Amino acid sequence: MAIDTTTAPSPQAAPPAPRPAAPKLSTRDKLVLFVLCAAQFMVALDFSVLNVALPVLGADLGMNQSALQWAVTAFALPSGGFLLLFGRFGDLFGRRKLFLTGLALFGLASLLATFAWDPASFLTGRALQGVGAAAIVPTGMSLLTTTFPEGPQRDRALGISGTLLSLGFTVGMVLGGVLTDTLGWRSTMGLLTVFALLVLPLAPGLLPESRTPDRPRLDIPGAVTVTGGLLSLIYALSTAAERGFGGTDVIVTLVAGVALLVAFGLIESRAAAPLVSLPMLRRRTVAWGNLGGLVTFSMMTTVVFVLTLYFQEVLHLSAFQTGLVFGVQGVFSVVAGVFAPKVIGRFGARRTLVGALAGQGLLGLALLGIGESGWSVWLATAAVSLASMSHLGAIVAYGVTVTSGVPDEEQGLATGLVTSTQQVGLTIGIPLLGVLATTGPDLLTGTRTVLLIDAVVVLATAAAVAVGLGGRRRV
Repeated sequence: MAIDTTTAPSPQAAPPAPRPAAPKLSTRDKLVLFVLCAAQFMVALDFSVLNVALPVLGADLGMNQSALQWAVTAFALPSGGFLLLFGRFGDLFGRRKLFLTGLALFGLASLLATFAWDPASFLTGRALQGVGAAAIVPTGMSLLTTTFPEGPQRDRALGISGTLLSLGFTVGMVLGGVLTDTLGWRSTMGLLTVFALLVLPLAPGLLPESRTPDRPRLDIPGAVTVTGGLLSLIYALSTAAERGFGGTDVIVTLVAGVALLVAFGLIESRAAAPLVSLPMLRRRTVAWGNLGGLVTFSMMTTVVFVLTLYFQEVLHLSAFQTGLVFGVQGVFSVVAGVFAPKVIGRFGARRTLVGALAGQGLLGLALLGIGESGWSVWLATAAVSLASMSHLGAIVAYGVTVTSGVPDEEQGLATGLVTSTQQVGLTIGIPLLGVLATTGPDLLTGTRTVLLIDAVVVLATAAAVAVGLGGRRRV
């Protein structure tokens, strides 16, 4: 290591060389990134675009209040439950092939949901959307990480993807209300059809095919138990959001989900060709990185949910005014997505992940100052927008952390875990905490309770990730 003896009185180690700048993306690379990110954005949009349209939808299709939860659950169940299985299918049989199949299925399912004539046809469309999403998300992420080499290029690609994924959930909340008020609830599903029609013609000529070099036997027992376990847990948590945790079906499926996932762990420890590599899960970067990702997704979606209720029910903002607040948040998210890869290049993914989680938690504490007066709008807008910047930093950093150092033939497994974390995080936050906002003595008190728990969980996770990854100098 070079020593500078001319400008310092004593020998001093030179600082580490800065990480090389990312090579410029070619036009083809940009188009590939557009296709993959547009598909991810479309799936994220589907998680939230229908929420505010549910009352109108129910009246139109004749669905009672208890049945409306299935408009959300019918999508969440397969989209989260089949992620790991489809990620493995992509590894074995071709990621591009499965991505295109999922994209086509998603588009057709969205068309069915758009023109649904009764509850059964609508819920069928939603369930098929979920199956399509479960194929799109892990294969899309695998194609991204195998197309863009590890380093600045991949960091940049993950930054754009993470920005659009988080932005999709927020934009869906805004667009859902605007579209329902102006064009009716069917336009929310029609929008998703348009997205699929825009992306699908471009994908075949742009995306490269990739798969593992060998063709190991599919781990059927592992596939059955992990899929059944995820389906059971997502059903339990989604149902609990509507009816609480006291229902027999919630308790039974919650216990069954945990039991099946325990069985999955035992099966994987003995399988010759496991669906999930336990040595991979034992990597600190994979385990702690995914914990950070799970918490940042689940807690931020919860904040968005409870603030949506707070703005409209406590501060009496219109849907349009509420949309403006989240529009500001979206702008800050885009800015964060642009700069996150540069921050990671400067400080490393581990430090960025820990710092971003800490920032998200501290800004969550700032939201406890909201009340019933008009200035609370400005406090909430500033805090949630800055928290979203930290949230985006955490998303990009955890994706880089988990996938760094993983060989191409295992990228499907790694990104399957990343995307499972994303989808489960999007699914569980609102059922676990959001329900507290509406079951407290009043909505303002309930919102503050949720925000406090949310902030404490994020800050505790930041500390845990810092300790868990502390032994790695740079990820």
